[in-house]
Amino acid sequence: MADATVDRWVGLPISPLTRRRLEVFKRNRRGTISLWILGALFALSLCAEVVANDRPILLYHQGSLYTPVFATYPETTFGGEFETEAEYLDPHVQRLIAQAGGWMLWPPIHFHHDTIDLYLDTTAPAPPSPRHWLGTDDVGRDLAARLIYGFRLSLLFGLLLTTISTLIGVTAGAVQGYFGGIVDITFQRVIEIFSGMPVLFLLIILASVVEPGFVTLLMLLVLFGWLSLVGVVRAEFLRGRKLDYVRAARAMGTRDWTTMRRHVLPNAAVAALTFLPFVLAGSITTLTALDFLGLGLPIGSPSIGEILQQGKNNLWAPWIGLAGFTTLSVMLTLIIFISEAVRDAFDPRKNAA
Repeated sequence: MADATVDRWVGLPISPLTRRRLEVFKRNRRGTISLWILGALFALSLCAEVVANDRPILLYHQGSLYTPVFATYPETTFGGEFETEAEYLDPHVQRLIAQAGGWMLWPPIHFHHDTIDLYLDTTAPAPPSPRHWLGTDDVGRDLAARLIYGFRLSLLFGLLLTTISTLIGVTAGAVQGYFGGIVDITFQRVIEIFSGMPVLFLLIILASVVEPGFVTLLMLLVLFGWLSLVGVVRAEFLRGRKLDYVRAARAMGTRDWTTMRRHVLPNAAVAALTFLPFVLAGSITTLTALDFLGLGLPIGSPSIGEILQQGKNNLWAPWIGLAGFTTLSVMLTLIIFISEAVRDAFDPRKNAA
């Protein structure tokens, strides 16, 4: 086996095969650029609190510095009358700070995803303006802020759902394909039962019993999301267990789980990895669809599906629907472009030495 080399792109020791796959991926400029763009947007959304917030990043008042983004301060700290948290968008609080010679360093967007602008000069939903770059929704919340937080929520939900579903699906497919026989038949019957369950009706029943939250919705979708990769992994293990080196490992007394992990799983992982971006895109679309139908995250959550629902209910305010549609389209398009590059990287016809 050839020695591993250090790749200057990732800075880690990698095998020649992995190096060729990276080179094929980098040659797909559309996929590479999409990966950088999606990574930058995701990194920006992870810092959403310092990009869109109704609290200043830094505040100077009477010789002291405060960080309202990370800490809570009562209004009395700045000369007000109330012990409750200061409302920094309130002109009265801003006047108190200015009179004491203080200043505030604001995020680019002065609104959190759940901040209702009480000082709109028009009725909500307000059109785009210098105050609200993409306008507001029908209750006066800033659309740009909600899209930033919604992008983060959708991508994190999709990544978690994809990761958990993949772990379960790969394990189930590996057990089916490697052991075969009664194990394979039993698993197939279980998969048929799960595949025939009406997911939408189950969500409706769940919503009537308990308010769906991030964790409960994630766990419910995991119950059905793991089915997507089982067939692919099962087929690879059914093929791989007949190979000579796998038979030799079993004849030498190697434990089944060790043989599966070392000799069969690497080949099956190649097929599974090519499907992962598509599974991620499907997870995000599922969450968006459920939120659009009102069966997803709790009301008020920064959800792209909820923004699309508002766009449908307020057709005379097209900026709402266009903002949600554009965000979702860009996210899914970038993921699909990345998935095409990943598929090419693992195609043996393109990375052959």
